[in-house]
Amino acid sequence: MSLKKYNQKRNFAKTTEPYGQKRSTKNHNYFAIQHHLATKDHFDLRLEINGALKSWAVPKGLSYNPKDKRLAIMVEDHPLSYKNFEGVIPKGEYGAGVVMLFDIGKYKLIKKEKDLLKFTLYGKRLKGTWSLIHLKEKNWLIIKEKDEYANKKNLNKCTTSIKTGRTLKEILNNNVIPKQKNIIETVEITNPDKIVLPNYTKLDIAKYYQKVAVKMLPYLEDRIITTVRKPNDQNIFFKKHFEPINQNLKKVLIKNKQNQLEDYYIIKNITGLIFEVQMNGYEFHIRGSKITKPDIMIFDFDPGENVSLKKLRQGVKDLKSILDQLNLVSFLKTSGNKGYHVFVPIKSFKTSEQLKQFSKDIVSLMEKKDPNIYTQSIRKDKRKNKIFIDFMRNSKSASVASPYSLRLTNAVSMPIFWEELDKIKPNEITIFKALKRIKNKDPWENFFDIDQ
Repeated sequence: MSLKKYNQKRNFAKTTEPYGQKRSTKNHNYFAIQHHLATKDHFDLRLEINGALKSWAVPKGLSYNPKDKRLAIMVEDHPLSYKNFEGVIPKGEYGAGVVMLFDIGKYKLIKKEKDLLKFTLYGKRLKGTWSLIHLKEKNWLIIKEKDEYANKKNLNKCTTSIKTGRTLKEILNNNVIPKQKNIIETVEITNPDKIVLPNYTKLDIAKYYQKVAVKMLPYLEDRIITTVRKPNDQNIFFKKHFEPINQNLKKVLIKNKQNQLEDYYIIKNITGLIFEVQMNGYEFHIRGSKITKPDIMIFDFDPGENVSLKKLRQGVKDLKSILDQLNLVSFLKTSGNKGYHVFVPIKSFKTSEQLKQFSKDIVSLMEKKDPNIYTQSIRKDKRKNKIFIDFMRNSKSASVASPYSLRLTNAVSMPIFWEELDKIKPNEITIFKALKRIKNKDPWENFFDIDQ
């Protein structure tokens, strides 16, 4: 499979579509379906095969009815990173129009013959088995197999993005649903003029989260959330447990050490995010695991007293060097406080305990090599002149500031490029700077593409 044709058709100085580089995931089994409103309205079916996405344009989209024989026209292969693409392809460019992520997930290839592909989809909207049957040239038919999912769903009713909840029109207008002004009206932000942080009111913070929601929500998806609430300057606390007053939160029951069920919560959409601001929640902390298993390894760099910024940055570089030697792709963000956070997307551990031990081994290696620089000790008196690398963030119930979260330090915990480490201080990016940065290339663009 070659991506040469894909790259030749696109001007990457104008389109935000990802550049085509052949790459494979560990299990070779991603699929994506995108609703593409171009010259002709259609859906694009994409199956990961041999390091790229084999792609078909399906004018009428997939159907759960086994009697529907839908035409599927094979188009050029797309890069694997395209499976997360959503946005507007500029006028005059190939495929100009709006692309909305309709569904994404894993699939299992059941049968592969010269003129037949039979596969089972494990998506959020698409479940069950379909067959692609080759007719002639680029023309295929896609047909739903008779299984337990047949005729179970009318896909015509699904009109929003599985990723951001936006409609095609809202993506075109570069808005998050509902439109920004209407979200605030829907949630009814009270005391909007209350000064929460220097130069920022409660309404300013609500508007900030609306603008970054498209980039932030993927990191909140299916993760238990902890917010830092600040009703006033004398009352600041962590909020961990579910409140039934917000229908845009999902309750999650988890057993504690005493084997008792406790109710935590997940933010389901942007309205839930803004509602938390209405409830005076301004910081958003996420776990390194989704409900089922861990998928992010976290290293929190916390400099002790008298540690210079230069020394702190060198410590972060030392960690990256080890991760590079382990062939682990890592991502960097400011903490919005005194240090930096390093996130490593990782799916090879079944439990948080296993992941925590692996992260501890890495920190132990650094501490053994330079005991006068690094420490695992949480005690303040043991951390003077040293960098505390907190691997305990990988514990099952631990959390860390989400990418794009505001901190009560009046800074944002912001994704940055590794090349920016020596240029950006941990607490340098304000709301104003963050809103300027999100208009540029995303340093964590392929975060969810990494399979390691």
